Amino acid sequence: MSDGFPSICLIGAGNMGGAMLSGWLEGGLPAANATVVDPSPRPEMAEKLARLGVASVASAGEAQRPDVLIIAVKPQMMGTVLPQLKDIAGPDTVAVSVAAGTTIAFMEEHLGNVPIVRAMPNTPAILRKGITVCCPNGPVTDAQRAQVTGLLKAVGEVEWVSEERQIDAVTAVSGSGPAYVFNLAECMTAAGVAEGLPEELASKLARHTIAGAGEMLAVLEDSAGRLRENVTSPNGTTAAALSVLMAEPGLADLVKKAIHAARVRAEELSG
Repeated sequence: MSDGFPSICLIGAGNMGGAMLSGWLEGGLPAANATVVDPSPRPEMAEKLARLGVASVASAGEAQRPDVLIIAVKPQMMGTVLPQLKDIAGPDTVAVSVAAGTTIAFMEEHLGNVPIVRAMPNTPAILRKGITVCCPNGPVTDAQRAQVTGLLKAVGEVEWVSEERQIDAVTAVSGSGPAYVFNLAECMTAAGVAEGLPEELASKLARHTIAGAGEMLAVLEDSAGRLRENVTSPNGTTAAALSVLMAEPGLADLVKKAIHAARVRAEELSG
């Protein structure tokens, strides 16, 4: 470590790994504290690493044991990647996986009884607006938990759960959640076009409305229900729309079914 920052080894510098690395460096992490392991980084990422002075190696065997080992590869690659990490995992290194569907037990099979955190971030992390939920195994110390929290806060909010099965529900709500919002924007755009708006304008209205409402949810202390009520005048246009969305069965039932389907699929992927 230098300057009080942990040493980090990042396995995979794709969209999520790259977003986290950028957040750490912008937050003051010295480039000398980071090592990236990626056999074929994207050209723009390779150029960025070279420009910033971040060490980049092709295999984990070339990396030294870090304080924090971040595993940010695709889930289908975990079975191949994890056996290569055994030599740089250990009791003084906390391994953090952001691969969906990869259980702590599966990681322990390959890494041993070492500190492991299973984390579920979401794609707004690219804009430092994400939220990550973490679940630790037994060997994770309070100090390591604090290290992980500090690192993941570079890309958004961080929460912890003690029961790993809850990560599947987290995946269904926040991990997959951005896609639900994007689909809402698509639906609002299509509906606006159907009512006579040019597609470009309808799309802009949908995007800015969702972005602005999301910022209100993030900043204001009022509940989502209270904010909805504040927009809704009796017998007005919003009330007319909500009478459709909140009918039985309505949007609430549809969202509940969708999130349930995602949670079930997450359980299947987790094995």
